Amino acid sequence: MFETFVNEAGDFFMAHKGIATIVNFLIKHADFIFGIIINLILIYIFCKLADAFNNKLEKNLREKHPDSPLINLMPILTRIAKVIIIFVLIASFLQSFGYNVNSLIAGFGITGLAVGFAAKEAIGNVFGSIGLLADRVYKVGDYISFDSYEGTVTEINFRSTTIKTIQCFEVNIPNNLLANNEITNISKATERRIDLTVDIEYGTSNEKIDRAYEILKEIAEQNSLIKDGATSFIENMAPSSIQVRLIAYTTDGTLATATEAKSQIIRSIIHHYRAEGIEFAFPSISLYTGDSNVKIG
Repeated sequence: MFETFVNEAGDFFMAHKGIATIVNFLIKHADFIFGIIINLILIYIFCKLADAFNNKLEKNLREKHPDSPLINLMPILTRIAKVIIIFVLIASFLQSFGYNVNSLIAGFGITGLAVGFAAKEAIGNVFGSIGLLADRVYKVGDYISFDSYEGTVTEINFRSTTIKTIQCFEVNIPNNLLANNEITNISKATERRIDLTVDIEYGTSNEKIDRAYEILKEIAEQNSLIKDGATSFIENMAPSSIQVRLIAYTTDGTLATATEAKSQIIRSIIHHYRAEGIEFAFPSISLYTGDSNVKIG
């Protein structure tokens, strides 16, 4: 019994000694702990304010300036602002307790340098995103062409841009590659060029040669998908044909319009040439032997 009592008394003393140690620690460092709590509250409040400011500014921009590049930059700028807020509050808190903030900044600088070397590709992608959004090179929904890729932009994030190709594949392209290379934004085109060359036979009469390129212009002028000002002319005397050419521009820049316009024009050319007896040429070689010649198709 006595042994049990002694053990229980010892356990009680040790437990209370541990509580006393904790209490003493809390009392001794009460200012520091209170400061941490206050700073956490301030960080939370300021981050919430940054979010609210971002939402309000983004809403105003969408209403008054829907094409402003700041709309796409706002999420990035908000995150940067939060990082600055957190750093300033932590630095101020540590300085108030006698810590050398200069050493802290130098430490962050060395750490940042090491991280920068280790993650230079990721950092390059972030700055690439900022550059692309600031320059308004493209936005979600635009149809772009880059290197061997061509498709519709479906997503723009910190690291990459996602495009949906003509084959309906989704491709993620790092933003630093896009930022440092030539990008064609096909969606921004207001018109597309239709350039057709038609080969007719050398045996075509002078009158039909003149009609050959006149027909091209008439077809373009009658097509509702083609702008006014189409041009047709005799372009060249090729080895086995006389070439007549049409240059015209569509009423808008979509691929669908350009494809349909070109199809309609080619169809009309075939019909008109056949109706007027203008023969299409095809690659051939003529062999001359004395007073006669043989034409090999």
